[in-house]
Amino acid sequence: MSEQESSKSLPVLPIKNSVLFPYLLMPLAVGRPRSVAAVEEALSSEEKEIVVVAQRDATVDFPAWKDLHTIGTKAVIRKMARGGEGRIEMIVQGMERVALIKLEQTEPYLKALVKPAPLPADSSTQVEALHREVIDLMNRIFSLARPEGSLELTQLAGNVQDPQRMVYFLAPMLSFELEKEQALLEAPAIEAALRLMHEYLTHEAQVLELRKEISSQAQVEMGKEQREYLLRKQMRAIQQELGEQNPEQAEANLLKERLAKAELPAEARKEAERELSKLERLPTAAPEYNVIRTYLDFVLELPWRKSSDPFLDLAYTRQVLDEDHFDLKEVKERILEQLGVLKLNPQAKAPILCFVGPPGVGKTSLGQSIARSLKRKFERMSLGGLHDEAELRGHRRTYIGAMPGRIIQAIRRAGVNNPVLMLDEVDKLGRDFRGDPAAALLEVLDPEQNKEFHDNYLDLAFDLSNVFFITTANAHDTVPRPLLDRMEILRLPGYSDEEKQEIARRYLIPRRLKESGLTAEQCALPDQTLAWIISRYTREAGLRQLERAIGRLARKVALRFAEGKAEPATLKPEDLPDLLGPEPFFLEQARKQLPSGVATGLAWTEAGGDVLFIEATLLPEGRGMTLTGQLGEVMQESAKAAQSYVWAHAEELGIDHNLFRKSGVHIHVPAGAIPKDGPSAGITMAAALASVYTRCPVRSDTAMTGEMTLTGLVMPVGGIKEKVLAARRAGIQQVILSAENRKDLRELPDHVQKEMAFIFVERIEEVFQAAIPGLSERLPLAKAGA
Repeated sequence: MSEQESSKSLPVLPIKNSVLFPYLLMPLAVGRPRSVAAVEEALSSEEKEIVVVAQRDATVDFPAWKDLHTIGTKAVIRKMARGGEGRIEMIVQGMERVALIKLEQTEPYLKALVKPAPLPADSSTQVEALHREVIDLMNRIFSLARPEGSLELTQLAGNVQDPQRMVYFLAPMLSFELEKEQALLEAPAIEAALRLMHEYLTHEAQVLELRKEISSQAQVEMGKEQREYLLRKQMRAIQQELGEQNPEQAEANLLKERLAKAELPAEARKEAERELSKLERLPTAAPEYNVIRTYLDFVLELPWRKSSDPFLDLAYTRQVLDEDHFDLKEVKERILEQLGVLKLNPQAKAPILCFVGPPGVGKTSLGQSIARSLKRKFERMSLGGLHDEAELRGHRRTYIGAMPGRIIQAIRRAGVNNPVLMLDEVDKLGRDFRGDPAAALLEVLDPEQNKEFHDNYLDLAFDLSNVFFITTANAHDTVPRPLLDRMEILRLPGYSDEEKQEIARRYLIPRRLKESGLTAEQCALPDQTLAWIISRYTREAGLRQLERAIGRLARKVALRFAEGKAEPATLKPEDLPDLLGPEPFFLEQARKQLPSGVATGLAWTEAGGDVLFIEATLLPEGRGMTLTGQLGEVMQESAKAAQSYVWAHAEELGIDHNLFRKSGVHIHVPAGAIPKDGPSAGITMAAALASVYTRCPVRSDTAMTGEMTLTGLVMPVGGIKEKVLAARRAGIQQVILSAENRKDLRELPDHVQKEMAFIFVERIEEVFQAAIPGLSERLPLAKAGA
């Protein structure tokens, strides 16, 4: 039969969001004018045939050829009923798959030339395997989607033996999307249709299994909650029968008992009772229940009126401080003075001490010794890098996870309201958008305000006036001025080499030997070896590097004993390179002979003092002054002031004025990699310049430090102890200082004051006379004194 003979013109009924498959019945409600006209035309024919085809776009009410799919289904109208407003309700049955060739008319209804498009028969094993797999997937889906009716649906689908009919039967039953249903209808072969159905069913099965898993989890959780609810009701009923309290009431009663026994101020008790009454009205599952309970626990744990027993035995305090720390006489005396005041007047305000000194000099351990001598609890709190003010003051309870501030937490841990509380590294507080912790400390460290310290979490006034506050800092320059005004500064200077040896003998060596499991007989460190370690392997004001070096030596010896290879060892200086490695430092020794233009100065560093050689040389036919050695602005100004003074007094010093006009000068300070600044090298630069212009060398056994004015006055400087000790280490016998620095010699150990000579000067001429022998004859007699 030719294509022209098999084709047929039939009215077309476009439908939205659905597909009619062959062999199946479908109810339809027709309301669009063209669709009603197409149905009327079909009803007027004897066969009552009509082509049902799906629209591509459901929003189009008057579809054209481009809006229709080209594969549809020829159907027969089996039943029809007319409704209101010209609507027709009917049931159609799909007969066969057809292909639309072309539209023959669009008005008053759509009419198209169609031809049958049956699927070719296929009985291959591939089709049979796909058929069986689809049946298995269908059974699985029916059991997941409708467990109660899955058997009937499975039997119904199983009766369909034809693979093509089964595909058409399952598609509308599973409510696929329009695109999937149309793809099944347009499949060119039975195998292709089965493969599409297999893909769709696999996806559907996965979705149903996931839904079942989610549903079962929800049911398990709901069942658990219902079970707990029933069990709790039964438990309450049993407790009522036995006359017992339920756990919620028991917990509230326990809090009541603790509240009744607690020694709280009136305001705190009133707030605690209010929160407790609120707690009793809340169910345990309420989010606020645990918040209130935690708050009440914290309030009841605070030592509102609990204090350590007063203990002020000055002899015992002096003994403890001397046992734990060597020297530090002034610091110990200041502590004893304050304790003496507290002994005579117990109502006196506790001091707020600030220990300022380099790392490793014993600031933290000194606070522990004070607590031990007073027999009080000790709490330490590091403030280094703290940025958030709420860390100190706490968070308000409106926030989730709110906590008390670290100050109040430390009081709670101590268990008394008068502990020794150390605020470590107060000079390293941060500041950002979250607040300024230093501003929060103003209230804490002010005796007039800390009687009623308010923590944001606690929201009650707590008395901190009995707390013995101690703060520590490496330098007070970065501490805000208002905060610094509330503290008394106690400086802990660096230790001399002799002091380090004594501390090592008393504390460091025994502690490190004990930690390594050695005895003093198994590992001996003679004084010469210890001095070598201090001078060549450490360069610090404190003791941490020294303790680490001693610990490393102890571990090396302990390893030998553990391996059974060693006998008691006495470590000598020549053994140190093998045990500790090459010497990282060398001592700046006094130069035996100084050429003209070189003077010996003294500098202060965080690691202690140091010797500084300032070198000057003339540049023939040069201009101006050249400064090298990474000098800071203040130091550069000191050099210029020194040159101006020497130039202004050239006639008195016997210097030819032409030297200043015809020669430049270059001043260099060695160790160029280290930045240097400060005014204390002023007189040293003046001495170097006077020496280079007069060609008279400076004494090699004399060092000097002091600021110089343009009129020749010598001003006092700081760090005298560290500078003098550095000069002594370098073998220098004589030091020139400002007359106003005489008072600073009290900080020096007695043996150092006896060993060294000091010259106190008021004017720079006195420095020249004492340090430059060649100039002493040209200058008038100065009033330098030793």
